[in-house]
Order: sequence, then structure tokens, then C-alpha cells
Amino acid sequence: MDRKADIAAIIVAAGTGSRAAAGSGCEVPKQFRHVRGAPMLRHSYAALFAHPAIARIIVVVGEDQELLARAALDGLTAPQYVTGGAARRDSVRNALEALSDNPPALVLIHDAARPFLPAKVIDDLIGALSTHVGAVPALPIVDSLARGGGSSGPPIMGSTADREGLWRIQTPQAFHFDAILAAHRAWNTGQDASDDAQMAAGAGHAVALVAGDEALTKFTFSDDFENTEPSKQASAKTTDVARKPAVRSGTGYDVHRLVSGETLWLCGIEIEHHSGLLGHSDADVALHALTDAIFGAMALGDIGDHFPPSDPQWRGASSDQFLTYAVELAEKQGYFLANVDLTLICEAPKIGPYRMAMRARLADLLGVAVDQVSVKATTTERLGFTGREEGIAAQAIATFCLAQTSKDTV
Repeated sequence: MDRKADIAAIIVAAGTGSRAAAGSGCEVPKQFRHVRGAPMLRHSYAALFAHPAIARIIVVVGEDQELLARAALDGLTAPQYVTGGAARRDSVRNALEALSDNPPALVLIHDAARPFLPAKVIDDLIGALSTHVGAVPALPIVDSLARGGGSSGPPIMGSTADREGLWRIQTPQAFHFDAILAAHRAWNTGQDASDDAQMAAGAGHAVALVAGDEALTKFTFSDDFENTEPSKQASAKTTDVARKPAVRSGTGYDVHRLVSGETLWLCGIEIEHHSGLLGHSDADVALHALTDAIFGAMALGDIGDHFPPSDPQWRGASSDQFLTYAVELAEKQGYFLANVDLTLICEAPKIGPYRMAMRARLADLLGVAVDQVSVKATTTERLGFTGREEGIAAQAIATFCLAQTSKDTV
């Protein structure tokens, strides 16, 4: 997926957050309050912007809230702002109408109150739209359900309810744009709608359920903010995600021997040279160092743990699959790649003529912009095995962010 994909995203950030403010002494609407060192809106915006399939984003704000939103997203690529309405469905409708002048094929509608958005959820939603008009992330109900009653004091447990087939619906919710716009336009304003999926279903469209994530739990009450502080030892998964480090870095180093009769692969491209690197796979020393840097950043071992040289299926394998696999694992943990810095150590071949092609290939494999990829080369002044042209070494560092800053600013 890339930014040429015709997909837009809407972030609904127009509420007053009265329940979150109650008893907290904070008058700032919750979407602009800080969570894990950044305004809540910044997290969700950065997560959507960081995804390569999202081409444009609209942020819906309440009246007189645009300055708050701009401050929350300061330094990031500015989205389009739209003023919301009296109810959530009115806010979404305003954003959809704003997009209708240049309509996308698909649209994701997300609540700013769900700041921690895994890339895999976005992938699954977009994938589901190939066969369905709408798709939403959902988690099964696992707790027992009961009705409560009583006129005074705490509610008294009444009859239990069957949880079979019940799901907790989350956002973002994804739709074919024309279908959800038509559903909003046709909706009876006298009816209540809990979300956009209900409106799509009301228009006769089947809405698919994809796997949700506990990280998407909605921030509703003031205590939800308190439980994101590292000193709190809450057990909920949403708290665990909120306490993840905002930035993670890892380093990688690899060496391969140069031998005649082998093809030389560096950074995923074939290099003209009288010798190539020897290894169980294609021996791309650059990709191996980068892959180890990513595994290191995520504390997931090293390349040998995931692709052991004793396994015959990796004999002669292209190393680009190792690199993309490592990036996918990082994204599943809720991180996006900020930048990589790679240094190749060799006397020959000369890296300069290939450097831009190497950066472009790495950017493609990593799913980032070229300006987030650095490739450098150095020699050892004829010292050691690289100086004697017996082999090539590579060292790399990879840095990841937890949806706090966008790709454009890290």
C-alpha cells in the first residue's frame, strides 16, 4: 500500500469531553489532554498519517477548538479542519460532505478518544473492504452480563443476559465512501445512531467485523488518564500499551565473506562486482544488519532466531523478506519506523554510484519516505579483512516511535 491509494481518514475530535473532565479539575476537552507525553489527538492523527495507505486526513473540531487542535498537532503536516455539529453523526456528516468535492474510494472514521491505533487494525479494515461495503474492529464480550435495578442504593443484580454473539465495537470504522455518505444523507434525524456502522447497516449494507484490539479502548472518564501514568500498576491491556516507551532504537551489525562466483546484493539491489557475498541466504549484509536493528529495537532477538541458517527453506532466499517481516512485527506492537541509518564498510565496490538507488529500495521495503533512510559508506584504510577486500561489513540503527510524532517530523 502507498499514499497513492484513494483512502481518506476522518478523526472526530469535536466533543467537549464532559465525563472525562468531571472531578479532574481540567477544563480542556479530553481529545487535547496529554496521554503518554502528547495530546490525545496527536496520537491518533500520527497513527493514521504514518500508515502508507492513508492519503488525506480531515480532523473535525468543535466551534472555537481549531486553535487547540493546531497546537496539539504543532510541527506535523497540517490536516484539513472541519467544524463539527451538534451530535457525532452531524460532525461526521460535515466531514463526509467536505470530502465529497473530491471523493475518495474508501474512508476510515475514527474517534480521537481512541489514541492508540495499531497499523494492523487499519490493514485488516482496508482488506475487508475488498468484499464488504463496511468493516469495523470488534472484540467479543467475555464478561458475564446482567441487568441491574433498584430505586435506591447500588443497583441490584437481576436476570443475566446471554453474551453469545455480542461484540464490543471500536473505531476506526471503514466504508466505501459513496455508501456511507448516502447512508448519512438518508438517515432519519429523529433517530439516534450510536455509530456510523449502525447507519450503514440501516441502509442495508453488510458490515464485516475484523479483529479489534484492547489498545483501542476508549478514554471516557478522568481515571482513564490517570491509569496511563507509568507509576500506575493497572492490569488492563490498554494501560500496558499506554506505558510503552514512546521511542525505541536498536542496532545491527553483520559481516559476510566476498568470494568469486557469487552475485553481490547490497540493500536489495544487485551490484556489479567481480565477487559476491557468501551466505546461507543471498547474504545481503546491509539488509541483515537492518533487520537485526529492528529486532533489537523491539527486543525480539536477532535474525538467526527468526530465520535460522540451519533451515533449508532460507537457502538462497532473498533477504528483503527478512526485513519486511521485522517491520511487520514492529507495527504489530504499535510502532512506526521513524528512520534508519546504515553504514557499509568496504574497500570495494564503490558505494557512491549506487547510494540513491539503495536508499530508494530500502524506503520501498520499509514503507517509508526516502528522506527517512540514510546510507553511508566508509573504508578501514586498507586495514583488516575489509581492507584486504575479503569481506563487507554493515552496521545499522533503526528508530521507532509509538504514534506520537508523524513521519514528516521525526
